[in-house]
Amino acid sequence: MSASSAILHAPPSMPAAAPRKILTDRINRIEVSATMAITAEALKLKSQGVDLSDFGAGEPHFATPQHIKDAAIEAIQKNFTRYTNVAGVPEVRQAIVDRHAADFKSNYAPDECVFTTGGKLALFNAIQVLVDHGDEVIVPVPYWVSYKDIIQYAGGVPVYVESKESENFRITAEMIEAAITPKTKAIVLNTPSNPSGAIIAASDVEAIVRLAHARNIYLLIDECYVYLTFSGDIVSAGSFTDCKEHIVILGSLSKTYAMTGWRAGFALGPKPIIAAMSKLQSQSTSNAASMVQRASIAAVKGPQECVAEMRADYIKLRDRILKGFETIPGLTCTVPQGAFYVYPNVSKFFGKGGLSTASDVAAKLLSVAHVVVVPGEPFGTTEHIRLSYAVSQDVVDEGVKRMRDFFASLA
Repeated sequence: MSASSAILHAPPSMPAAAPRKILTDRINRIEVSATMAITAEALKLKSQGVDLSDFGAGEPHFATPQHIKDAAIEAIQKNFTRYTNVAGVPEVRQAIVDRHAADFKSNYAPDECVFTTGGKLALFNAIQVLVDHGDEVIVPVPYWVSYKDIIQYAGGVPVYVESKESENFRITAEMIEAAITPKTKAIVLNTPSNPSGAIIAASDVEAIVRLAHARNIYLLIDECYVYLTFSGDIVSAGSFTDCKEHIVILGSLSKTYAMTGWRAGFALGPKPIIAAMSKLQSQSTSNAASMVQRASIAAVKGPQECVAEMRADYIKLRDRILKGFETIPGLTCTVPQGAFYVYPNVSKFFGKGGLSTASDVAAKLLSVAHVVVVPGEPFGTTEHIRLSYAVSQDVVDEGVKRMRDFFASLA
């Protein structure tokens, strides 16, 4: 066929394709973690040589205890570096359920436990296997930044229960019950709380557990900071064994043993739910790092004095930063009963120096005073900032001084 003939017989040009949406609806339902965004901005400034008082990331300032590090090193040296069971080796699951039983009188079996790459993955997987499109999930306010986004990613609808600062952000069964509708599938609780440090009293935990059980609703309870409770009984929802079919415990070794970068978490719950979470994990991360599992066995089976020592230091740091806040007129703060956060109210400074939101305050503290905090909006409130006092005493003192000078300059 000649060139001219080929041209004559060429097919007609196709119409231009309509623009195709690139990103899925589900990824557009969530935002970048606010705490991770603050951390990234702080690291950027630090790389430029800026001296920061950093209260941003919720991360212990302690080193991982030596016996835990030694267990990981030994595992590597003995070539324990291959794939394991998706849900974790039997030894790590046994160690976790034994620790939980010893501390809280729960009665989980190893096949009711899944070991995950951090506590956040345990939460993510639990929400993914339990929450369908249109399901409602009750979330007390203030809440950890990821709850809302993880629920929305699954297609669920967060239903917020507002707590009162004047009542130390207390959550009760009556408050939860008032938010229940026929669409309620789950309740997410966090005690002690990130960001406020508030605890849910043992009597309230039991009442909410029994309410959820009676109403056939799943209680997902984030016990990431349970061992960092400063006063009152240290309670786990898993203690109420007659209701365990509706309870999923979300746990982490990150804060308890200063193991944030190790990514060591777990979930305890009914066998069908744990099996479903393990199935999902088999198609995503697969098993957590094998040497991390060995280190985690050493953490939960080994001496626990390190936990008590860290908790005692956090109490001293809490008292130190609260005493510092008393020197800043206009700044008010509840007294945290656990975790390592303070959640001061900064609304008295709105209308000064161009500040009108908590995000404005956080941005100015960073750019002007070189103090890293997280604004309250991602936690569900508009008048607060969150500070992690898991830092040295020197950082507390210098950070409070910078805040005091900054707020004084607004007068």
